[in-house]
Amino acid sequence: MAADCCAACMRITILQTDISWGQRESNAREAERLMAEAPGSQLYVLPEMWSTGFATDPTGMAEGDGWSLAWMRRMAERTEAAICGSVAVQTCEGGREEYRNRLYFVKPDGSVAFYDKRHLFGYGGEQLHYTAGQTRTVVEYGGIRWLLLVCYDLRFPVWSRYRGDYDGIIYVANWPVPRIAVWDTLLRARALENQAVVVGANRVGQDPSCDYCGHSAVIDAKGRLLAEERTGAVTAVSAEVDAADIVSFRSKFRVLDDRD
Repeated sequence: MAADCCAACMRITILQTDISWGQRESNAREAERLMAEAPGSQLYVLPEMWSTGFATDPTGMAEGDGWSLAWMRRMAERTEAAICGSVAVQTCEGGREEYRNRLYFVKPDGSVAFYDKRHLFGYGGEQLHYTAGQTRTVVEYGGIRWLLLVCYDLRFPVWSRYRGDYDGIIYVANWPVPRIAVWDTLLRARALENQAVVVGANRVGQDPSCDYCGHSAVIDAKGRLLAEERTGAVTAVSAEVDAADIVSFRSKFRVLDDRD
């Protein structure tokens, strides 16, 4: 597989899409088009609820059939790359139906890890419909350990805090225009305070509630921008990440030894 060619080095591509409301097939085709324009990546990252748009009320939108996950598996196998993105899912836990904002990480061999969004956006009423996750998820792929987080989680540094368990953080989001300065600032803050690579995948366009302008970015452990897109375009944003650089920086500048 492509990711095994260089265990410490990875090409990452964010798919900054304009999500068509509730149109799974159309959104999948758009993602495929962007992936074809950025071949050779080992990891493709989609925005939050990439197949439907961010549905605060998931009635009629959340998946129980696994369609989006099946597509992610097919594309991971086809591209020999991992695919990461969140989906609104309907689950049955203990005989009780629940909705989850679930971030999937799918590897080329078809194996799947997932993280359920911990911090639900109370200002928008997300907590009225979804069940919050309780468990952090770290996925190892291509020699890099990734902490999986979703949108509003970005505002909570304790939940994002490095515990000796990851090299980078993936945040997928539908982060709107009025608060985009917060997105830009906190992505860099999470990279600096954790000495970790941060990947922030946001959407563009409009949904029934908000406007979005992207600002997807890859930031290294020193807070430097490796790649970003700020024009509001539908596009692929790519960068090279080297895990050896993270390890070297942490070992030389050992600020995390003094953390609370």
